Amino acid sequence: MLTRFSMSVRARSVKTGLPHLWLMTDSERMTDPVAAAHRLPAGSAIILRHRAASERARLAMKLARICRARRLRLLIAGDWRLAAALRCDGVHLSEAAARRGPEPGLRLWRRRRLLTISFHGNGSWPAVACDATILGAILPTASHPGRTTLGTLKAARLARQRHVIALGGVNAATLKQLNGIRLAGVAGVGFAETI
Repeated sequence: MLTRFSMSVRARSVKTGLPHLWLMTDSERMTDPVAAAHRLPAGSAIILRHRAASERARLAMKLARICRARRLRLLIAGDWRLAAALRCDGVHLSEAAARRGPEPGLRLWRRRRLLTISFHGNGSWPAVACDATILGAILPTASHPGRTTLGTLKAARLARQRHVIALGGVNAATLKQLNGIRLAGVAGVGFAETI
């Protein structure tokens, strides 16, 4: 079923050379990132967002092996040194880190690797050059009940300016709501655990 979801996302996505399906790990809401990685279709990406350094390093080593074997891309959130040590595909920066700008070491290491950033749609885009922006929350999501969302109109406007990966409330049932938005792909935490 996840493969069918991935194919639906691919059919709706613009061609960018980037993965269409992005799994965002979460230490609180994802019970088993390794099992989720095994369910992802080849060509997908994982952004490892675990904050505790020891847990992040342990999990990154496991995921790096799985990603190489299954042709998945692995990005490490906020830790370019760990990403470099494990020969990962890139780094993801939070919106706050993107606004500060990448560290000099990351700028040197980054050549021919992916850099993604988060953006929540308030204010101007962070000025850092990146390959894609994880934009959210676009739709209402169970993980943040009651939180104000961007909505499809604002998301569509922002997606005309950059390569955007939609985050927040995106699943097989809500994917049709994103028709007409120029997306490079979708990201989420829960879709790999529920399918």
